[in-house]
Amino acid sequence: MSDIREFIRAGRAELKATLIVSGGTLVNVASAEIYPADVAVYKDRIVAVGDVSDYRGPETEIVDATGYYLCPGMIDGHLHVECSKMSVTSFAKAVVPLGTTSIVSGLDQILVVSGLEGAREFLDEAKGTPLKIFWGAPCKTPYTLPRSNVGYYFGPDGHRATHSWPECVGIWETVREFVDMMDDHVMQAIEIAEKSRLPILGCSPMCRGHKLNSYLQSGVRSDHESYTADEMLEKLRNGVNVVIRESSISHFLTENLRIVTEMGIKATSRISFCTDDVVASDILKRGHLDNMVRMAIEMGIEPLTAIQMATINGAEALKIGQKVGSISPGLAADILLVRDIADFRVSAVIAKGKVAARDGKLVSDLAAPPRSRLVTNTFKVGKVSGDDLVVRAPDKKSTARVFTMAVTPEQIFVRKRRDVTLPVRDGLVEADVAQDVQYLTVVERYGKTKNRPVAFASGFGLRSGALATSTAPDDNNIVCVGTNLDDMTVAINTIIENNGGQAVVDGGEVKAFLPLPIGGIVSDIEPEEMAAKEEELDEAARALGCTLPWPFMYMFVLQITAIPDFAMTDLGAIDCVKLEVVDPLKMAL
Repeated sequence: MSDIREFIRAGRAELKATLIVSGGTLVNVASAEIYPADVAVYKDRIVAVGDVSDYRGPETEIVDATGYYLCPGMIDGHLHVECSKMSVTSFAKAVVPLGTTSIVSGLDQILVVSGLEGAREFLDEAKGTPLKIFWGAPCKTPYTLPRSNVGYYFGPDGHRATHSWPECVGIWETVREFVDMMDDHVMQAIEIAEKSRLPILGCSPMCRGHKLNSYLQSGVRSDHESYTADEMLEKLRNGVNVVIRESSISHFLTENLRIVTEMGIKATSRISFCTDDVVASDILKRGHLDNMVRMAIEMGIEPLTAIQMATINGAEALKIGQKVGSISPGLAADILLVRDIADFRVSAVIAKGKVAARDGKLVSDLAAPPRSRLVTNTFKVGKVSGDDLVVRAPDKKSTARVFTMAVTPEQIFVRKRRDVTLPVRDGLVEADVAQDVQYLTVVERYGKTKNRPVAFASGFGLRSGALATSTAPDDNNIVCVGTNLDDMTVAINTIIENNGGQAVVDGGEVKAFLPLPIGGIVSDIEPEEMAAKEEELDEAARALGCTLPWPFMYMFVLQITAIPDFAMTDLGAIDCVKLEVVDPLKMAL
């Protein structure tokens, strides 16, 4: 209790402030007021707001905020941080200067690769950065249905072991299908959470009517998966704290905020923000949560209300409002200096009680920690050959009728069925560039099986070559889309040889490659270098004919089975409605 006693003494000015922010105008998201106020900070906690002259001592650092608004540090309410391909340290470099000081993440991607110890490494890494990670214990991993093969399975025993972790704030990504099926592990996780007094955080895309009523019996408190304003409104009316997602590939803010701008909803305190999946190039171009605040304001949302959506609303929805979310005594000293809240550009960031960033840059170097072999030696698979990837025709005909998983630029997560007739040569079914049909495979990389199923995809537009990635939620097995087996083999083996990455191959030559040596999913490189690599990969993919706006992001979400209609895991093609493995050839007969 020594720290609490120390802060209590600091709160009554017996111990002087380590930092004072003076001369600013406070955006009080708790009382919905804006007025002049100074802020006193002791170590990493706010101790007083208003007249703080009694808190000033000879050693107190003074931050002059004259001409600036003081806003709370922003909170990303649902983020797969590893999907940025940046390590926790690199991600902090990207988003803290933009005003994001807290994220809520399940660290589910490193969890399936390296288990609890890997997740613990990432949480400990965050302690050395200005960024806070609030950890949501995933309802179970992997999220796939049927269950695919991964390095680590998180279940009830994992919940019992981790609910006491100080970072743990709830059961995360509680997929509706698991609740609908009354999956035993998820039911146990919910029961454990009830005993731990932790909230249930949902994941229920396109869930309405009876399905929603049934789902909410699980005790779900919040949900970040609404595809339309009508869907979000129904969830809000049924008591859910709704979280608006604006990711690099899923743009829902404009649609979802119609519940306020067009449908007249006044209960804006039940609306918060998240980004879910973002990449460096998008962050550097558009911003992070600051971009969502600006977008909301441009739609007609009052600046104070938009700031609440990025701060206190998410904190209250997640039951962490006693830690973060407002500039209040007892809360984390995360404070943003903003010149004009109607434009909302962050000029300076105080995080964990220290000036962390000015004018879009961190004020000091941030070094990544040493990495253990637990997260740097995660590939347990041998090289792949072209023979591993052939698709044998069921008969001696010269053609074969198959179904493909069709992607479109308009709906990245939704894969629709498209039946096509493909040529057969020497008893093998071939992809067909003329029909925009590519091979699609997932290579299990944890050494648990020899799984290398092959199906077909369309919509990528490849005229030649292959794309491959080892960062691919929710399994992070190797996903490869290609026009021919030779280039696919080179792409897959390049990733294996480098312990992770993303590759573009054409004519047997690696045209672009991004190493991802940490868990096969992230890297410690600078955000600017990551953005440049992303652009290089996308340009190389476009040179092969790919017409999608985010080629690798469209590919790496193909393993997600929680969203209709089809997905691809190391088990094979998955019917996401029936939740079963299907044969691409037999299904089209």
